Amino acid sequence: MTSPHFSSGDLIADRRADYARMFAESGEFAEAYEVMEQALEQVPTWAAGWFRLAEYAEKSGRKEAATAALEKVVALDPTDIFGAGLKLAVLGAAEAPATPPSSYVERLFDDYANRFDTALVERLDYTVPQTLARLVLQHVGDDARFGLVSDIGCGTGLFGVEIRAHAGRLEGFDLSAGMLAKAGEKAVYDHLARADLSLPAQTSGLFAAAGEARADLVSAADVLMYLGDLAEVFPSAARLVKPGGLFAFSVEDGGEGDAPLLRPSLRYAHPEAFIRRRMVENGFDLVALEKSVIRRDAGQPVHGLLFFARRQG
Repeated sequence: MTSPHFSSGDLIADRRADYARMFAESGEFAEAYEVMEQALEQVPTWAAGWFRLAEYAEKSGRKEAATAALEKVVALDPTDIFGAGLKLAVLGAAEAPATPPSSYVERLFDDYANRFDTALVERLDYTVPQTLARLVLQHVGDDARFGLVSDIGCGTGLFGVEIRAHAGRLEGFDLSAGMLAKAGEKAVYDHLARADLSLPAQTSGLFAAAGEARADLVSAADVLMYLGDLAEVFPSAARLVKPGGLFAFSVEDGGEGDAPLLRPSLRYAHPEAFIRRRMVENGFDLVALEKSVIRRDAGQPVHGLLFFARRQG
């Protein structure tokens, strides 16, 4: 949670919140909780403050207090820019939403854009762009050339860098303006635009400037875990790719179940069986599947599934 979202507008409350943060940074979460409560007495309608109070409550073992604070956040900010509804689901106090709030995902990646590449690649051993590109080229040939590659959820453009030499034209779409700006700095995309993949195809932004069935390859590298049940993204990909065209994407491995799982990371994990069902429903045939460790989180490996599929002709 960065400063543009965190200031209460009240000097005394902000100062107490800073004291609370210092306690938290020292691992003294009970003390942080008490000082943050004092800050909120000054500004009881401060949604970001209640979200931080929930964090301190959870880390000090006060689950009921954390739940109450998160419910306050949702009441104060129905757009749920902080993802409080997701946290409530993780705590077992609410049902997991079918998709995360777009406002939360957009804020998350706008805040993360300037440090995304360094954080993922250098610190978390993030490998999806390279592994997904290798999977594609293994099956179409290292000298393959795609007329148009559409990189949906392109982020800072890491997959674009990997596929650029094989694309006649490369377009990228993302919800986050910050991510699109960083992708633009890489100078590998011919077109970049904002799109919300949680929306139906006709309103998502994917077709605002160009028509359907235009892409030879659609890629979605490390984005589907932020889209919940994927009810809209598979139909959008099916409309975007040409008949006989290709769709390459990754998910976090959801194990043996048949429905997405919301993890404590606030990302969704998708079982293989669920993804296979979504592919069949939208006219995709599986070409290849690879299981891989896609990153590390809190020092632990995160297992993923990389799919390569073909749209039925």
